Amino acid sequence: MLSVAPLTMPKVTPPAPVTLPGGWLNMLNALRIVALKCRVAARTDLFEACALISNSPSAARDAYAQALLRCVREAVETKPVFFQPGTKEISFDEAWLIRALMAAKQGDSDSLTFLIRSRVRADHRRHISFLINGIAAQSTPT
Repeated sequence: MLSVAPLTMPKVTPPAPVTLPGGWLNMLNALRIVALKCRVAARTDLFEACALISNSPSAARDAYAQALLRCVREAVETKPVFFQPGTKEISFDEAWLIRALMAAKQGDSDSLTFLIRSRVRADHRRHISFLINGIAAQSTPT
């Protein structure tokens, strides 16, 4: 005769909040705010957005961020997830973007190339790289 042991559920501990070095959490929250604004804005063609910014060398970080976040959906396979500002957790898409910005800011082109190739369709890589480099060049995480 077979006996069946009672089913016990394993203890699940919630994930620890992710900590980012320096002022990168402030940068992430600024990008989250831009992402919220972009949700209600019309989508923009990635090529046109880059062309508009490249004609204006004095474009600020927010212009690059708005262009990136309004166009990123057409460049990646799945809809990007950005949490509300102040959320302790970080989505995969947010972590990817922050790592790409950190690589661009540090001049680590190998890591930036790897990150972009891992998520972005081939025909959009140059434009996404341009926008990420633009955000990194215009920002100073504190």
